Amino acid sequence: MKTILKLLLTVTIILSCHAGNAAEMLNGAGATFPYPVYSAWAYDYNKITGVQLNYQSIGSGGGQRQITERTVDFGASDDPLSPDKLQKDGLLQFPAVVGGVVPVVNIEGVQSGQIRLTSETLCKIFLGDIKYWDDKKLTDNNSGVKLPHSEITVVYRSDGSGTTAIFTNYLDQTCADWKSKVGAGKAVKFPIGIGGKGNEGVANYVKRTQSSIGYVEFAYAKQNKLAHVQLRNAAGTFVEPGFESFEDAAETGDFDPKKDFYLWLANAPGKNSWPIAGATFILLAKDKKDVNMRVVKFFEWAFKNGDNKAKELIYVPLPASLKEKVRGYWKEKGIY
Repeated sequence: MKTILKLLLTVTIILSCHAGNAAEMLNGAGATFPYPVYSAWAYDYNKITGVQLNYQSIGSGGGQRQITERTVDFGASDDPLSPDKLQKDGLLQFPAVVGGVVPVVNIEGVQSGQIRLTSETLCKIFLGDIKYWDDKKLTDNNSGVKLPHSEITVVYRSDGSGTTAIFTNYLDQTCADWKSKVGAGKAVKFPIGIGGKGNEGVANYVKRTQSSIGYVEFAYAKQNKLAHVQLRNAAGTFVEPGFESFEDAAETGDFDPKKDFYLWLANAPGKNSWPIAGATFILLAKDKKDVNMRVVKFFEWAFKNGDNKAKELIYVPLPASLKEKVRGYWKEKGIY
């Protein structure tokens, strides 16, 4: 585990191959959201096969751009592309793993899981309508928690980001003011706050900024020992982020291979579902069949051997039935 965490500190995964084997390289770029689990899978895969994985954790927008320009073997994005967009750019798409985006805070005296937020209060904080932590709208749901009269600093992603797409898609669904004033997407104009590049940048800003709030993929919250919040979900239950609540959200997803698996998981209806869950996706160029088969070989290995490592890092492996749908999709496209 220490070796894995050490790898996560780098921006690029470059793994050495077995001595004596000819180096085989897969080049990918994109989402920071799944970077911890891709790093762990790549480390284990390299030990077994000698294949190197060079994955640039540059954000979903960069991953979409690079695979569209054919400068990488695969792109990675938490912002799923519609079938029309995939058709236009000659791309294929399939899900790899499910995780959760979590609001994280740095408030003096407040521990992880102590503060409760609703979609309304979260929305108003990121719109700048709630300016102080002791605002009545916050204290009403947090009796027994001493919230200071300190001004809130909002931290958001400055780069084109699937994490932002998942987060803003949730706010867009649950908050009419957000929908009308800001909207959803990989890069939106946040009304207030400071921007950090990547999940790493947001985590670092929150960690060193008192009275701040940001949003990151859960593995980054854990690695940086950041305090997460509880959120009230669509069923009206206050839930904490974690494997069980992400899994509950994942089980509600109806991924359709005929639509290239295009689906959002935000605000899932399950009683214990984490409301800001999302799948992360792999993008392939239709015209690169030989390359695609090598990429698929890696993800097929991960589907068969990577579930425990994914769970260890608080990601939800795809259900067996969904893995079979993905394999059927690969076969249909002639890359499996």
